[in-house]
Amino acid sequence: MAIFINEPSHTFNEYLLIPGYSSSEHIPANVKLNTPLVKYKKGEKPAIEMKIPMVSAIMQSVSGDRLAVALARSGGVSFIYGSQSIEDEAAMVAKVKAYKAGFVPSDTNVCPEATLADVLKIKRETGHSTIAVTHDGSANGKLLGMITSRDYRVSRMEMDTKVTEFMTPLDKLVVAKEGVTLSEANNIIWDNKLNALPVISNEGNMLYFVFRKDYEEHKENPNELLDEHKRYIVGAGVNTRDYEKRIPALLEAGADVLCIDSSEGFSEWQQRTIAWVRENYGDTVKIGAGNVVDKEGFLFLAECGADFIKVGIGGGSICITRETKGIGRGQATALIEVCQARDEFFEKTGVYIPVCSDGGIVFDHHITLAMAMGADFVMLGRYFARFDESPTEKLMINGSYVKEYWGEGSNRARNWMRYDLGGDKKLSFEEGVDSYVPYAGPLKDNVEKTLSKVRSTMCNCGALTLPELREKAKLTLVSSTSIVEGGAHDVVVKASREV
Repeated sequence: MAIFINEPSHTFNEYLLIPGYSSSEHIPANVKLNTPLVKYKKGEKPAIEMKIPMVSAIMQSVSGDRLAVALARSGGVSFIYGSQSIEDEAAMVAKVKAYKAGFVPSDTNVCPEATLADVLKIKRETGHSTIAVTHDGSANGKLLGMITSRDYRVSRMEMDTKVTEFMTPLDKLVVAKEGVTLSEANNIIWDNKLNALPVISNEGNMLYFVFRKDYEEHKENPNELLDEHKRYIVGAGVNTRDYEKRIPALLEAGADVLCIDSSEGFSEWQQRTIAWVRENYGDTVKIGAGNVVDKEGFLFLAECGADFIKVGIGGGSICITRETKGIGRGQATALIEVCQARDEFFEKTGVYIPVCSDGGIVFDHHITLAMAMGADFVMLGRYFARFDESPTEKLMINGSYVKEYWGEGSNRARNWMRYDLGGDKKLSFEEGVDSYVPYAGPLKDNVEKTLSKVRSTMCNCGALTLPELREKAKLTLVSSTSIVEGGAHDVVVKASREV
């Protein structure tokens, strides 16, 4: 006989938070949104802690290298999509890790025989205007000089002019020697009014650049999430088929954390994948798993050794799994049950496994509700797909700008590995749609606005941290009538309101 759960499962839109006492200390400026990304033992700190409770979905239309950099700048983590070749995914990860390292390897170099035409071509292809001239044109050749856009005027020079004729030669450059600290390098930059400082070896070989703009960007982005080498933290998606080849390549490229990208995580396939990681890397490699929607699924992945566990099946805006397969659960109900299991597991074992709420976020306040229900962070797809930094095209449709957004289970993505049940290597039927989302501009501005709402609501609840919110939150189910009451009603609205 089947097990029947006769109580309906609920969505975020069916809940409201009841305000709690807030003192004069409860102002948005005092709210801290730090949250663990991976599991840790009681009394210890997590290996990775985010500054904001937001990660981007493992999707072709969401998580490319540009969005990964932008989100890390704001304090969150992006998971580069795995539905591409191993080489291409690893290259994206490497690009994020190289984007800002404090000490940046010189990836635009020319030899003395290069011409102005070569310099302009490099600038067009890479966007980089600072170029090292080395004896052999390599990143670690003997440094002979440096070229910036101030060293030439295209209108007054021939394209075949050799770089040695207009570069700033080594004897006129301010350089630092290997062993210099980042703080010392920045002092040299400021003292000498430089935009870029070459760092060379004792033998005179090019090693790195340190850029003024990196220092300024850090000051403008105080929440940016960096590793111990001052590089942006980035995640990567893996599947349960080619993990033995994909994971080593991603780790070699610098991935800080992995996540199994699957529509359903209560499976032997995920158990095998995590077991392989633990056998080959122990606990040094961090890997999340999912998705699950109940206590039993959580405990299974917890015992497998997952570093965080994702909750949600069928709640994504482009997901049609519930329609096509009849599988899933209301996101709020699923999250509440899993987070209760997480807390019980922590009390029993002393190991805290963060829970990620994946799907079902329609409005900004749903993020706060998810946190109050126990989530440590949320994974967002549609939300991030709207921004400049997502990988998709910005189009004009019916007079409005939109961006393309498609599900990994759509025919466009054909990510059969996400829905793999051990059968044929193909997508038998669609579990996602191809769509558009309204264009919303840059990630940074939108994330700041969203989180300002989260902070404000937390203050209304008398909480200054996410653990305090989980402890103090009071939630109430609402009727369909009260949902209508919560929006503008019985008036003629003058202009379209922002959603």
